[in-house]
Amino acid sequence: AIHLSRGCVTVDMYVRDAKNRDEVWLLDRIEEAELDDPAFRSRDYVIALDEETSRKAGFGRIRVHTVDAGEFCELAFVYTLAPWRQQGVGAHIIERLVAEAGDGGNDTVYTFTRQPGYFSPFGFEPREAADLPEAVRDRLETVREERGDDVIALQVDVDGFSVPEEFRDRFKAASPADDPEDGETVEESAEDFGIDPSEATYKYDTGS
Repeated sequence: AIHLSRGCVTVDMYVRDAKNRDEVWLLDRIEEAELDDPAFRSRDYVIALDEETSRKAGFGRIRVHTVDAGEFCELAFVYTLAPWRQQGVGAHIIERLVAEAGDGGNDTVYTFTRQPGYFSPFGFEPREAADLPEAVRDRLETVREERGDDVIALQVDVDGFSVPEEFRDRFKAASPADDPEDGETVEESAEDFGIDPSEATYKYDTGS
């Protein structure tokens, strides 16, 4: 957890593994975003939250694909809720997911996106389809069929991953834009997540 003072209140922003009790919340967020996670397992997700209020700020997941040649790890979902955007939440979700991939024995993490700029600050680099292992290339083609030919593959070596200090500073001072002292709350929609409901399955928003 990250500790700081907000007035007389100590704020703890941190990212933890999802628990069974988070399943309904996760499924509700996925449904609101009109996304499809056919391999949903709450234990594959992590959640960022404010420990003081237990308010959730974002979530993400990895998928480990088992293939004939072994397995590969995909950074699949990264979402920051609207009130917490631009505060480094997504960056720390990605950090936790990459660390867990490494703990699981994966040296490399792949992601497939039309928004490479979200991931390049952390060391992700684009890869041509021809340079990818066959199973990863097949996954890229599947995602392109769902989202369009402009989706590209990125990869990062677990040991080469890093979070820029500016994102850490934002996370240390994170607070929701709809703080209760403002007298109102924000009702999230698919657009608030940075998601176009007309697009299928994969959308990324680090909210860094």
